Amino acid sequence: MPSSLTPYRRAIASALLARLAESPKRLQILAGPRQVGKTTLVQQILADRPTASYFAVADGLSHPAIGLAAGGLSDGSIRPAANSVGWLTQVWDHAERAALVWQDSRHPLAQQLPYVLVVDEVQQVADWSSTVKALWDRARARGAPLHVLLLGSAPLLVQQGLSESLTGRYELIRMSHWSFDEMNDAFGWTLDQFIHFGGYPGSASTIDDEPRWRAYLRDALIEPSIAKDVLAMTRVDKPALLRRLFELACDYSGQIVSLDKVSCNLGRGHTLTLAHHMTLLAQAGLIGGLQKFAGQILRQRASPPKFQVHNNALMTAASSHDFAQARADRSHWGRLVESAVGAHLVTSADSDTHIHYWRDAGMEVDFIVERLGQLAAIEVKTTPGVTGHRGLDEFCRRHPQARRCLVGSDALPLGEFLGRSAAFWMQ
Repeated sequence: MPSSLTPYRRAIASALLARLAESPKRLQILAGPRQVGKTTLVQQILADRPTASYFAVADGLSHPAIGLAAGGLSDGSIRPAANSVGWLTQVWDHAERAALVWQDSRHPLAQQLPYVLVVDEVQQVADWSSTVKALWDRARARGAPLHVLLLGSAPLLVQQGLSESLTGRYELIRMSHWSFDEMNDAFGWTLDQFIHFGGYPGSASTIDDEPRWRAYLRDALIEPSIAKDVLAMTRVDKPALLRRLFELACDYSGQIVSLDKVSCNLGRGHTLTLAHHMTLLAQAGLIGGLQKFAGQILRQRASPPKFQVHNNALMTAASSHDFAQARADRSHWGRLVESAVGAHLVTSADSDTHIHYWRDAGMEVDFIVERLGQLAAIEVKTTPGVTGHRGLDEFCRRHPQARRCLVGSDALPLGEFLGRSAAFWMQ
């Protein structure tokens, strides 16, 4: 476990370092849900190169940019409000000048490491994508030796800005929820702790005080994700309905639930609205609805979704079970284990990998992984002694090319499964 003097660095840092060591050609976007350590990771990387980087936060406060300048350049003249176009333009101008000073300096690394501008919380700047487009095109025309790395805690708005203005000008680095291996390496968590508490590193120090842990999840993660990343960033009809859907999906993670039935519980006539809300919550990295594997897109979309949290912490925060009670309740623990498997598959899947479930004539398979025409059928074994898996047998009979995986068996222990990405099971 890393000591307090040696902060844990996620493996994705190597990919980001490699990008920033290249000659600048495209904007770099570090994207991911709240509280997965995007800002911390970038600050760790920049600490290794303080004279060749500038870090600015567009947090809506009126103050000078927080940053590290090169060549004696001062940032004291950056005075507009930090969520304004004027502020972003001044920050960018300062970074361009600092990049030229760095390139012309006699520092031994000046010819190897391009200068880096980081703008955190970029979605706080009104019309940020159009402004970044104009500034990036200008920098490219001038030949400025400047890398630009953008971070944002509102995935919906960041995605919208990328698609509207920056097509062809950026590369996306996705940062997912923390895995079991990472929580184990960084905090010494056991497998049972990960299944119950999920993978939010900011909450790790409070798990021995569960009321405090739940309050942290509600106040620092769930509420900001819904209020700031969804409701404040996109038009949402019936916001109270979205909040109630989130609560239900957390309660029923791992279960197949008809949106028509949910609509009946919450008020008739909302099925399409609920489907839209589910998409928004999935884009925010909170919860989603897995579709049935049917081989045909229309049939998949017409099937009832299987609710799936993207981090088991969200399921546990809504539960009345504490850690000891959860482990003692075999039925509840089984649901947590299956949900942890689903969350891992969803968050570790790349853009070519899709996660489904399968059900037909009373038979069911927990998860189907589909990638470029290849299939893996994954069943989660949570009850000792059970040997028959009729749904898994039938699916593999119909799809003999599918790889068969029984998670929790002696052949594939749960901890080993959680150490592999979704795409691994296609190999």
